[in-house]
Amino acid sequence: MTSERIYVGSYTSQAGGGDGIAFGPLDGLKTVATVADASFLVRSADGRFLYAADEEDEGRVTALAIQPDGGLELLNDQPTGGAHPCHVDIDPSGRFLLTANYTSGSVAVHPINADGSLGERAALVQREGTGPNQDRQSGPHAHQVTFDQAGVYVFDVDLGTDTVYSSTLTADGQLTEVDRLHIHPGAGPRHLVFHPMAIAAYVINELDSTLTVCSYLDGKLQIVQTVSTRPADSPGENYPAELLISADGRFLYGSNRGDDTIAVFQVAPNGLSVELVQTISSGGRWPRHLALSLEEPTLYAANEQSDQIAVFSIDDGRLTAQDNTVSWPKPVCILPI
Repeated sequence: MTSERIYVGSYTSQAGGGDGIAFGPLDGLKTVATVADASFLVRSADGRFLYAADEEDEGRVTALAIQPDGGLELLNDQPTGGAHPCHVDIDPSGRFLLTANYTSGSVAVHPINADGSLGERAALVQREGTGPNQDRQSGPHAHQVTFDQAGVYVFDVDLGTDTVYSSTLTADGQLTEVDRLHIHPGAGPRHLVFHPMAIAAYVINELDSTLTVCSYLDGKLQIVQTVSTRPADSPGENYPAELLISADGRFLYGSNRGDDTIAVFQVAPNGLSVELVQTISSGGRWPRHLALSLEEPTLYAANEQSDQIAVFSIDDGRLTAQDNTVSWPKPVCILPI
């Protein structure tokens, strides 16, 4: 059993859900903060503060101070101006928290005060448009907000409009659009990661189980390859969720909900093509989130519907399941520290 300490965010409103945010080694998790539907977590660069997306109808973001023992002290929360915020990130300067409001399809920007608390919202950018999937794309659905490797450009990924928006963040917290990448219709882009050398980026698409490979330069993405996240002729419905890249940029890891697998892609040396080299059971049902250990070559999988956190060792990019799966109610985000 790994001794690394992790934070775990859980859904609280689902039947059998947790109480909010847990902390500890995998075999000693304990709830340390009561936060409603804490679906995504991010820690400040100095390690002093934790921020959570409260994925409710009237969305909020919560600021918490990290105590020496890993406990959390509530600082404050702020409304996001949208419904069901599902992803948060901190800008590289540490001055702003950005939030993706899924259901309402908007991006919120909150200033971060010197004491770690959140100020009143500085900006709210509302996306517009639809996609061909009538059930899932009747309007915009912001699913992630993240920065490139240099921290110069910010990207919000919109599942509802099949679009990745590129912007700059001004000194007063406003988003100024730079470019748009249009993924193929009905793809449902969900999450994006950048190659560590900033030569490429990769987008996992929830609605058609594909991975889009892009070249990258100065805030602009260009599609160069699209591959499946599943082996050929895989049966049934499937909805990819999280996407990770190894520190050396040689491998990508994507979760498949439905197949309940983790897909491993080997990345070409130039970063501009990938090959599916492994799919392995996620160790449970509906793997919403994945995380890479900070201490050892290990990957965690948060299996939401089976109330399990599974652990995998990594050897030359490939995954091997470990015998230390832990039960935890509705885990949806894992943050190693």
